[in-house]
Amino acid sequence: MLSINPIFTKIISSSLQLTEKQIRNAIQLFEEGATIPFISRYRKEMTDGLDEVQLADTKEHYDKLCELAKRKETILKSIEEQDKLTDDLKLRIENCWNSTELEDIYLPYKPKRRTRAEIAREKGLEPLAKMIMTQTSNDVEKMAFPFVKDKVESIEDALNGAKDIMAEWMNESEAARNAVRKIFAYEAIISSKLIKGKEEEAQKYRDYFDMSEKLARCSSHRLLAMRRGESEGFLRVNISPEDERCIERLERIFVKGNNESSNLVFDSLKDAYKRLIKPSIETEFAAESKSKADIEAIRVFAENLKQLLLAPPLGQKRTLGIDPGFRTGCKVVCLDSEGTLLHNETIYPHPPVNDQAQAARKIQKMVEAYKIQAIAIGNGTAGRETENFIQNIRYDREIQVFVVSENGASIYSASKIARDEFPDYDVTVRGAVSIGRRLMDPLAELVKIDAKSIGVGQYQHDVDQALLKKSLDQTVENAVNKVGVNLNTASKHLLTYISGLGPQIAQNIVDYRVENGAFKNRKQLMKVPKMGAKTFEQCAGFMRINDSDNPLDNSAVHPESYAIVQAMAKDLKTDVANLIHNKELIQSIDKQKYITDKVGLPTLNDILLELEKPGRDPRESVKVFEFDPSVKTINDLRIGMELPGIVTNITNFGAFVDVGTKENGLVHISNMSDKFISNPADIVSVHQHVKVQVLEVDVVRKRIQLKLLKS
Repeated sequence: MLSINPIFTKIISSSLQLTEKQIRNAIQLFEEGATIPFISRYRKEMTDGLDEVQLADTKEHYDKLCELAKRKETILKSIEEQDKLTDDLKLRIENCWNSTELEDIYLPYKPKRRTRAEIAREKGLEPLAKMIMTQTSNDVEKMAFPFVKDKVESIEDALNGAKDIMAEWMNESEAARNAVRKIFAYEAIISSKLIKGKEEEAQKYRDYFDMSEKLARCSSHRLLAMRRGESEGFLRVNISPEDERCIERLERIFVKGNNESSNLVFDSLKDAYKRLIKPSIETEFAAESKSKADIEAIRVFAENLKQLLLAPPLGQKRTLGIDPGFRTGCKVVCLDSEGTLLHNETIYPHPPVNDQAQAARKIQKMVEAYKIQAIAIGNGTAGRETENFIQNIRYDREIQVFVVSENGASIYSASKIARDEFPDYDVTVRGAVSIGRRLMDPLAELVKIDAKSIGVGQYQHDVDQALLKKSLDQTVENAVNKVGVNLNTASKHLLTYISGLGPQIAQNIVDYRVENGAFKNRKQLMKVPKMGAKTFEQCAGFMRINDSDNPLDNSAVHPESYAIVQAMAKDLKTDVANLIHNKELIQSIDKQKYITDKVGLPTLNDILLELEKPGRDPRESVKVFEFDPSVKTINDLRIGMELPGIVTNITNFGAFVDVGTKENGLVHISNMSDKFISNPADIVSVHQHVKVQVLEVDVVRKRIQLKLLKS
């Protein structure tokens, strides 16, 4: 068994308010190659039921501590090579688990460029600096005189060199840096000012032309907006407390007398603060505040993405997908219940062609010929007009019409994935296919698109890209495994996100299907190249096989638990097939009989729930939505109007709602409830159908302010 550093478990346990046992077992599982979805679903006994978020937090903390441990090794080696590593210093470094404190300890020993202080030391002025720091002499010139020789040209040169050395000592003082940090933490102001001559180009940043507020209170979206304006060359951003407060605090640390030596020490601390300490701490706080803003923006993005991925699917229905357009026409595709492209053509119901009669006939013929059950219309350009046109056509059967988000469809249609899927069709046809498939199964289609392009983020191009990718990948992985996949129909891209798999094994599964036909059972997965026992353990429970020779293969019951179900069926004098869906029999099972040292009540409860509803999709059913027919453009809006809308994006300052115009309206957080709320996601979710009231319409700036009404 892997030895886990007990200090790590203690630190993480304290930080996350979880037990050391939970942390230790979770880390053990991570080190053994287990994924977050697998642990949260199939190892509840080991972690006492930690969910995906808690497990992700645990892993993040653990990874950071591992990085810190490596950093400490580097620091110890560096100081040892300088022959300055004492037992006390070594013990202090080994016991330090705070990265800021660790770097402060290391600062005096950190290899530096040739600083002003280093030049002064080369001139032999360090003894003079030490004498001045004692602050016992009232005649500094007398003290400095013996040092005027060789490269030291004058008393003034000697004293300036000594001050440089003292300033460096002060900068390397942990007490000094922590004192300034404390003032920064409580009192620092972040301010942004327009760079002269940039007024016209920077109009979108006009709220930040002359803005200042306490850094501790600055919201993530405002901070990221300022930093973007700064990176684009429009704003100058500064983080600083009152300099006098910091200098006064440093004076209490370093100035111990009232004489000429003390005056020189005071001069040195002012120089140390302005030239060394302040820029360093400002950089530290700029990075820390940016990191916090990044984490908050990524959290919002990940939550929105999760809701989008888990949006209700229409399911396996024959679907007609339409990518609307005016001049170039509407691209129409017919898909079978598996999403396979059967037919495509273009209709021109809108200006400039305006051939509505022929377009209607074509739609009617396609609906009849391909037995279409639902129509999906993209919500971009000409979306409302196309919806209105489609709704007014008479069909030979009942047809459900849905408006589908187009976000990212153009990214998909021009991607290698789309070219590989549809090498003989252009981007417009691929886009229409994506729109149709998004209605049938949003999750299966959206995994093909870079999550950043799906359109539910906030400043996604300004945040730490590695952290963003890690978070979004984990979000997609959690969503895919929460739903599970049909092993015989899932694309390579969907399979890639299944626990334990990756692009190579996902491709091997697809290749195996092509060569050998559909999988007949989960055991057959072991024949897939590179599918080892550990990978099978991680992925098998998330795969579904509809017509397997083992009915449990179409459930979330893990193969490692099949024997338990078989024992249950045997004890009830029936077989597994008859036990499934039989609520009366399932409720008669005495769970206590099947508890072992590895299988407890959490797993048994999950098994019984699966037996009642095997392979149950956790997503809700899709609902038809209709915009107000009188509203098609921003010019149709009037203050006071009450309208139906769909939530398209959530930020930490509010939610954007589509009310049927090209521009989405903003429901500011202050207009979401009569009560105070801190997080808009507590009130609404992406794709939620809501009712809103129009508060303000700015046609020139294309801005719509809305208020959320109770449904």
